[in-house]
Amino acid sequence: QVQLVESGGGLVQAGGSLRLSCAASGRTFSRDAMGWFRQAPGKEREFVAAITWSVGSTYYTDSVKGRFTISRDNAKNTVYLQMNSLKPEDTAVYYCAAALGYGLGYVPSFQYEYRYWGQGTQVTVSS
Repeated sequence: QVQLVESGGGLVQAGGSLRLSCAASGRTFSRDAMGWFRQAPGKEREFVAAITWSVGSTYYTDSVKGRFTISRDNAKNTVYLQMNSLKPEDTAVYYCAAALGYGLGYVPSFQYEYRYWGQGTQVTVSS
């Protein structure tokens, strides 16, 4: 059984930084991808960033490019989301998710491509 546990959320002022972590267990993720999604109050859940475990290919939504960085530590089965220059509009619950079978160049960004989801961690950016 795959388990994803997020941590690192909190309250930060605009312009600040946070690093989210997602610890994955239950399988070897060598041919899979991990993604971060977020859901702001009253809005649909949206894609933020994703990375493939094997070659480390990444993909970001336009609104976070240049500010957020996704990375992985294969030895720890952990994926990180470094968030810099945070804005109030980044306020949301951030979810980690696992997409199985995406190991090469293509990086999944659609929710239906992700099979397992974490419980989420709250990120609040004050102005």
